[in-house]
Parts: sequence; structure tokens; C-alpha cells
Amino acid sequence: MSRAFVNEDAGPPEQRPDYDLPPRDAVEFPAAAAKALLAGARAGDTVGAEDATGLPWGSPELVPEVRLILAQAQTDRDDRLEQLAERFLRAAGGS
Repeated sequence: MSRAFVNEDAGPPEQRPDYDLPPRDAVEFPAAAAKALLAGARAGDTVGAEDATGLPWGSPELVPEVRLILAQAQTDRDDRLEQLAERFLRAAGGS
């Protein structure tokens, strides 16, 4: 697990994001998991997102979904999401 995005001051779990994910075997799970990991990193709750998805930061199986999120972040000029997606891809070895 990468400690790069762990924010130990993120507060108690009740203040952390709610990761409403579909079942792991659902077709939409990879896209939802990618979004959850990036949202968790943005909120300083990478560990919580990893726990919710069951996947570590930089999971290679999520590279296609994160590339799509990166492209949308660039279109939307969401610099923070773009930065997080790029970091994810580097961690996955898929940049």
C-alpha cells in the first residue's frame, strides 16, 4: 500500500467519503472502483478507498478506467484529478 496519499488527519470514518460500489462481479465495478480510489485520494482517504474496493492504489487492472478518467479530467481542466490519475498510472506502471 502506498502511503503517498494517506492523510492521518482525515478524521474519523464517519467523516470520510461513502464509497457506494456495485457488486465486485458487476460490469460497472472497475469504473466505480477507479473513481472511488481517485476520490479517496482526493479526500485524503486512500486507505478507506482501498478497503472499500478491495484493491490497492495503482492496481493494474484499473489502468483502462483511470486513463478514461484522466482524459475527462484533462477535458474538464480538473488539475487535481488529472494529477491523481497520473500518479495512479505511474504506480500501476501504466503511464
